[in-house]
Amino acid sequence: MDTLLDRFIRYVKVETTAVEETKDYPSSPGQLELGRLLTDELKALRLESVSMDEHGIVMGTIPGNVPGAPTIAWFAHMDTSPEFTAKNVKPIVHKNYDGKDITLPGDPSRIIRVSETEGMAELKGKTLISTDGTTLLGADDKSGVAVIMTAAAHLMAHPEIKRGPIRVVYTCDEEVGRGTDKLDLGKINAVVGYTLDGDAEAGLENETWSADVAVVTITGKNIHPGYAKGRMINAIRLAAQFVDRLPWHRLAPETTENRDGFLHPYVIEGGVPETRIRVLLRSFVTAELAQQAKILHSIADTIMAEHPGAKITIEVKEQYRNMIEYLAKDPRAVKLAEQAIRNAGLKPHFKSIRGGTDGSRLSEKGLPTPNLSVGMYNFHSPLEFACLEQMESAVKILIELAQLWGREK
Repeated sequence: MDTLLDRFIRYVKVETTAVEETKDYPSSPGQLELGRLLTDELKALRLESVSMDEHGIVMGTIPGNVPGAPTIAWFAHMDTSPEFTAKNVKPIVHKNYDGKDITLPGDPSRIIRVSETEGMAELKGKTLISTDGTTLLGADDKSGVAVIMTAAAHLMAHPEIKRGPIRVVYTCDEEVGRGTDKLDLGKINAVVGYTLDGDAEAGLENETWSADVAVVTITGKNIHPGYAKGRMINAIRLAAQFVDRLPWHRLAPETTENRDGFLHPYVIEGGVPETRIRVLLRSFVTAELAQQAKILHSIADTIMAEHPGAKITIEVKEQYRNMIEYLAKDPRAVKLAEQAIRNAGLKPHFKSIRGGTDGSRLSEKGLPTPNLSVGMYNFHSPLEFACLEQMESAVKILIELAQLWGREK
């Protein structure tokens, strides 16, 4: 039988990078490739109602054996971040990790440093999986994909374990904020869900950012630069001024931590006649997003006053909201997850995510969905790695969670 490590290595070798600049769903063909692979594996495990729909979303059901027990759902996303390439991933397994910095052989300038990686010092003696330094690993979220598949395999092999029905759901395009766009919650028909998309071990994340994205469009006026005096309005220069006037000593990712929100310009593109800036707005308090948007509008108004003829428009789009606002709908979602972690012999660590998961949107849509850890580190980076033993702990937690929900009515 496949081991957890076998599955993980197999999944990370499939390139599933999400693409932001497309309306296609899924945004990349590799997600369909991985989806077909997972569909075949779920069928081989004999889950019920296994399917991959026209959107690439994979679903299957672990049948329950306790009449009347509620249905729950486990989610993981198949795509990887577009922030770095995940083409031709070459995973390296470090058995009995020696506790020292890890130099990645594909690019020796890239070193996973213990001093820069929280929790790495405690992993001495465990099995770590990294890349060779030339790609992402894709532990975000193929750790979650492998953990769910392994837990499903265990439950299907042990029908004596009492549980209710469990939906296994693998989604697409979470990394570009579209992970739940095509999900049919009526088809899932669960009382609560759990995303397997967290770092380290025994983490229980019940709070995320509230998040918007702003597209700042600066329209200038182009003309031959040799005859431009008094006539050209260079949108690139105005974009540089716009970014320079954003707060940096506060409200910037580089200078904030814990529960501090931020404004984060992360894409700039265009030319002299028109330049666009994409800015992330983030806060744990939803109402503060409107205050952040006002800062953007204030900067735009000032620049337009200084440069008559320039036009700056700002379009703010909602991305997701803090899941804690919605988890109260069914407190069992968090309560039973906490107990499952304890039953697995671990101490739960409650966390507020300085980021988002599919669970943010799922909770907002009416399915309370906290996030559970799966042993990933340094995600969205070529320094990404995963801890096998922590993934194994996540499998144990899911099995305990299945049994706890099997006792509910």
